[in-house]
Amino acid sequence: MDNLIDGRAISEQLHAETTQRVFALKSRGVEPKLVFVRVGEDPASKVYVGMKERTSARVGIVSETRVLPETATEDELLAILRELNNDQSVHGILVQAPLPKHISETKIFSTVLPQKDVDGFHPVNVGKLMLGDITGFLPCTPAGVHELLIRSQIKIPGAEVVVLGRGNIVGKPMAAILMQKGKNASATVTICHSQTRDIAGHCRRADIIVAAIGVAEFVKADMVKPGATVIDVGVNRIADPAAKGGSRLVGDVDFARVQPIAGRITPNPGGVGPMTIAMLLQNTVRAAELSSP
Repeated sequence: MDNLIDGRAISEQLHAETTQRVFALKSRGVEPKLVFVRVGEDPASKVYVGMKERTSARVGIVSETRVLPETATEDELLAILRELNNDQSVHGILVQAPLPKHISETKIFSTVLPQKDVDGFHPVNVGKLMLGDITGFLPCTPAGVHELLIRSQIKIPGAEVVVLGRGNIVGKPMAAILMQKGKNASATVTICHSQTRDIAGHCRRADIIVAAIGVAEFVKADMVKPGATVIDVGVNRIADPAAKGGSRLVGDVDFARVQPIAGRITPNPGGVGPMTIAMLLQNTVRAAELSSP
């Protein structure tokens, strides 16, 4: 079916635009730089940071990774962040989550300077989003979903949107982005979560469903209105004896059964994932632009 929203293709458009902006900065003597900070050897975190490093290099952004052992203290991590905050050559700082349990993510994310917070997690940037202040940085995944909708010409103003999940990384900021007053927003947004009564009923009314609830293949065919747009943010590992290693990754949407009903739908992988990195690099370039007007 040709109803797929191709996140890889759209992310390539964004990378081309980012590359041009990087070239313009370098012509003025500004070298955009992004620093990743990783604590411990979590396999998924290593993969994610590696992907971000490679894509940064592709668009011309200098990147560096600081790695601390799992046993590193909160104070040691804070010291590195303060050093990076004071380094004028660093434009973006990304602390890779999850962090070890003895380190407060809230404290860490609040320590990165708002103007270098290219993940969009600092309370100042979160507050700006809620106020509709466009000078802040948006969290990369919901910003990527928004860009997917815009570039796929999905009508947002007036649309009924259901966001599945109320997390701080996707659910809450996604709702805030789509409900803002503006050309590519002004949607009517319902957030559904574990305590919501009749989630299926809410979904069946939706023109757009953004699934970020963290439950494998949660969205079934009978929950989707014919012609609705379905965006799958989920990443879940399920057992599959036929797959390599005995398991495979799936999203929050039962893709095979929902695709024939949806008007537009993201594949998983190949939908939202590439957009998250694309928006991170756009935020980094913007941070460099703002630091050297």
